[in-house]
Amino acid sequence: MREIAIAPAAPGARPALPDELLRATRPYIVRGLAAGWPLVRAARDSIDAGDAYLRRFYRDATVNAMLGKPEIGGRFFYDDTLSGFNFFSVRARLDAVLDEMRGHRDRDAAAPGQPQPAIYVGSTTIDTALPGLRADNDVDLHGRDALASIWIGNRTRIAAHYDLPDNLAVVAAGRRRFTLFPPEQLANLYIGPIDFTPAGQSISLVDVTAPDFARFPRFRQALEHAQVAELDAGDAIFIPSMWWHHVEALAPFNVLVNYWWRQSPDYMDTPTNALMLALLTMRELPPEQRRAWQEMFRHYIFEPDAEALDHIPPQARYALAPLDDERARTLRGQLLKRINR
Repeated sequence: MREIAIAPAAPGARPALPDELLRATRPYIVRGLAAGWPLVRAARDSIDAGDAYLRRFYRDATVNAMLGKPEIGGRFFYDDTLSGFNFFSVRARLDAVLDEMRGHRDRDAAAPGQPQPAIYVGSTTIDTALPGLRADNDVDLHGRDALASIWIGNRTRIAAHYDLPDNLAVVAAGRRRFTLFPPEQLANLYIGPIDFTPAGQSISLVDVTAPDFARFPRFRQALEHAQVAELDAGDAIFIPSMWWHHVEALAPFNVLVNYWWRQSPDYMDTPTNALMLALLTMRELPPEQRRAWQEMFRHYIFEPDAEALDHIPPQARYALAPLDDERARTLRGQLLKRINR
């Protein structure tokens, strides 16, 4: 994976990336992007200092936490039948979660090597859970309306999954290993259910840290295209839209700050809706009809010809006209009527 070198931010300034890098379609690493963040400096001093710095911004917020027994080895996943999960989710005060993590660290120090429960606070909006944290711990994204989230936990593993938005992830405490796969490796990743998932996105059923090649032989091909990076506190990684990524938190106390944004207008729905509708309306069609619809999608969606609509007056193109907020609302209303027939 390529590493990008940028000039360090001036004291008190937000680090920034060139705008063209925020529109990239390949992943990259920026070492030390957030090295000047007070949170990063505190976490580098000690785990207790990093923990204490986070608590300065706590204002009685509750968060979603995932808890797993020591036997799962930090891997949040399905149960053996894929009908449930190997962890449970709770709503809890953030300070109580931090207390629980600290208690397990203390017990580990007293009896090193004992397996510890897995604790993970995922995708929590920073401004809600820790208001004020971003004042001195933020990245300049050139005006992008990004969702800034925080992820806190001990040694955990998150299965390979994709995100629709582009993603700039900053390790603020601890150390993480990212294993990335390009979108075209989909068939080699053995993806699980798309509508019953541990955390909202479909995931690979392969344990990247110990792959079972007898069960998942094509995963060897995926590994040939994998890109792996280990990041320390202050380092950042850019993960483009739709790239599959497996994330391992390698320290007893890990904090990740990430920014999600889409390179598309807000009125566009998620393409996942189209996929689900295609399952409902096309997958069971006879082969010839599926091929006909494949050509329809190629013509209108995936390889549209600039002159394909010249025969229709612009005022009469309706849904085929370029989308804007008003047309998107109209099209969504028409679609809802059709679905709810």
